Formats: sequence, structure tokens, C-alpha cells
Amino acid sequence: MFCSSSCLCCCIPSGGCAVEAGVAPCLLTPSASPGETEQRVLNGDVCVKVEKCGVDPVDWSVADVVSYFTAAGFGEQAGAFRNQEIDGKSLLLMQRSDVLKGLSIRLGPALKIYEFHIKVLQRSHFQVESALC
Repeated sequence: MFCSSSCLCCCIPSGGCAVEAGVAPCLLTPSASPGETEQRVLNGDVCVKVEKCGVDPVDWSVADVVSYFTAAGFGEQAGAFRNQEIDGKSLLLMQRSDVLKGLSIRLGPALKIYEFHIKVLQRSHFQVESALC
């Protein structure tokens, strides 16, 4: 579980995530500082790095969301988030069908974006929120 002063941050896939051991690609955030992070595994399936950066995805602008997906290797699809004006609050509210149908992007990348990024960001955000209650 993440504390309220932590957020997900930059993790370059070649930086040591065990894809061969069944761990999904790492997460990225716009405010990454790789030197101040530690690697963790969330729910046993996704490699994340935690940073005390204080930037919650709920506070991301549309530009931050676009930067996140561009840095995660989805540059072509990142434009769909800009066109639909998806900011951090909207991103955290997205459902699978919104990503698969509402963004008008190819199925393969849409599935990866939802499963390995949006769903994980939602899980970590709402875990932190419920821990504060």
C-alpha cells in the first residue's frame, strides 16, 4: 500500500522489470525522478516505482496525461487523450469500455493502456484514498 505522500513514477522497461517472470511493464508519471525511487510490485503483477513527489494522478492536466502515455510508449495513442480532453480526474474515472470504444484507438494498444496503466493508477489512487479514511 502507498502512503499519501507517494505516487507512481518513472520506470524504464529496460531498467529491471522481470517481464519473463510474468510482471507487466512499468508505470510512468510526468514528474519522474528515477534517482529517488524504489521498485515495488503492486498486487503481484505490475512493476511500479514509488517516489515522494506529491503529485497525485487526480491533479494531472491533459498535458500530463498525454506526457504519461507518450513516455509509456503510446505516443500515437496519446493524441486521443488530448482530443477527448482527458485530464487526471477523467482518467481515474475511465472504464474499460471508455478506453476500448470511446477513444477510437486500436484494440491491442487500448487493452494494454487500460490493463497496465489506467487500471493500476486507479487501484493505487483508490487504495491511498481508502487508507486515509
